[in-house]
This record gives sequence, structure tokens and C-alpha cells, in this order.
Amino acid sequence: MDIIVIISLIILLALGAFFVIPKSENKGKSKKTDSGANGMASRSYTMEEVSKHNTRKDCWIIIKDKVYDVTSYVEEHPGGDAILNNAGGDSTEGFFGPQHGTRVFDIIEDFCIGELKA
Repeated sequence: MDIIVIISLIILLALGAFFVIPKSENKGKSKKTDSGANGMASRSYTMEEVSKHNTRKDCWIIIKDKVYDVTSYVEEHPGGDAILNNAGGDSTEGFFGPQHGTRVFDIIEDFCIGELKA
């Protein structure tokens, strides 16, 4: 009987640890400031340059004058091909729609590669 109580306590402690220990969204990646997903320094891109990246295998988008290479995320996008609607163009309006939870605002920064030239 005592062994059952001890085992139950150990299992409860182990399960409790999963809820108490915070999980990192970045999985070991450091937070980026002025570098893009590839670790290179940010640079500026023209609308013409961005517009050339408009396919599933090469997908860049613009959100609030920042350029994001989301190619590696296209297949994982929960909204399916909706991410391709503005590939190579401005996705600001769609990005800030009601379909996105707050977590997406942290995730997108991992894909930032630069800014849109004025």
C-alpha cells in the first residue's frame, strides 16, 4: 500500500513539473534584434525585389514595411495556402486579421530578413 502511494506521488510530481516549467517558443534560438532568420544583418529591399519571391518554394511577404522570408513556413501554415495570397507583396492587412492569435506576432520575427525601401 505504501509503495502505491509513493509511486503515485512521484507520478504527480513529474506531471506537475510539465505545467510549472515554462516552455521556450524559440527552442534554443536566441532572440534576434537586427538580424534575419539566416543570421545576416538586415538590409533593405525594393518592392520589385520582393515581388520576385511569389511562389510556394520562394515566398516573401511584407508586413508593416518589413520583409519576411516565410518559405520554410508555407507548408506549416495553419491557414493552408492563404499565406500565398500575398506572396511577393504586402500581407499587412491579412496578417492583422482576426484569424491570427497573439503567438503569431512573436513567431513572425524569426523570419524577418530586412525592411522595405521607401
